[in-house]
Amino acid sequence: MKPGTVTFVIFDGYESLDLAGPFEVFGEAGYDLTVVGPKAGHVRSSKGLSVNPDLSVGTADPRRTETLVAVGGDGVFAARSNRRIIDWIAAAATSARRVTSVCSGTFLLAEAGLLRDRRVTTHWRAADRLAREYPEVHVDADPIFIQDGPFWTSAGITAGMDLALALVEEDLGPQAALNVARELNLFLRRPGSQSQFSVPLWATPPESDVLRRVVDAIHADPGGQHGISDLAEVAGLSPRHLQRRFTNEIGQPPSAYVERVRIEAAQRDLSERDDPVEAIARRYGFGTAETLRRTFHRIVGIAPSDYRARFRTANA
Repeated sequence: MKPGTVTFVIFDGYESLDLAGPFEVFGEAGYDLTVVGPKAGHVRSSKGLSVNPDLSVGTADPRRTETLVAVGGDGVFAARSNRRIIDWIAAAATSARRVTSVCSGTFLLAEAGLLRDRRVTTHWRAADRLAREYPEVHVDADPIFIQDGPFWTSAGITAGMDLALALVEEDLGPQAALNVARELNLFLRRPGSQSQFSVPLWATPPESDVLRRVVDAIHADPGGQHGISDLAEVAGLSPRHLQRRFTNEIGQPPSAYVERVRIEAAQRDLSERDDPVEAIARRYGFGTAETLRRTFHRIVGIAPSDYRARFRTANA
């Protein structure tokens, strides 16, 4: 028996990976899949990839789905003004067991009036706009996916695959989700609390050579002495001047930047090496394992041991 039905809603200008990624996950797990478009005939993605939906919003029965997936993409802002799409989503949500979105597909659910007083996420770039245009929705831009009751929303693009794996696990159990991840070479299964912000996103790159030297020194030796006086010596500035200039140019104080770089280094070691947490804590300037655990949980959202279990690389 198939584990359930999943219906994807697409539109002109959809993001192809928002559809293809979760589609492959659910398909590998044996779900009955349907793609619904705004009209009969080909629907083009934002990058030009055309698909021919199984049904259109004019012919699809909105009551015949268990899991509804609204995909995102550059065309979502035009699509939300299409009342046939929005009304179909609203009708499908009344009978669906779960209503989900990938990336900016959250805007379609919000436009359909489904997310009032719900906590949701979306692609970090669209989060401020979502919060501004739908003030009744509680937007959290950090997690890769969020569940609030029957509503599941996910962050940008590949996070839709993480969301789909989580739904497979909820329906069929951890082993089924693991089997799908292995078959699709998705070795790293991320929990929803995992931050969607990676190193290139959590800080503004330095513009000046002075701060570039400071940033390079931190990355070259995350566990080194990187107090404000040490970094000021690298920069050739006074500690007070460096503190002010670094915060203004990078977007956060030096101490916070050092902390994030150290956590990133600890993440690499946890996924690639067998070293005990205590050794990793000493190596990267945390001193004790307990300090690393507290900092890691605050920034990453899970414990180091959980991160290692989920992110362990195949050849570690």
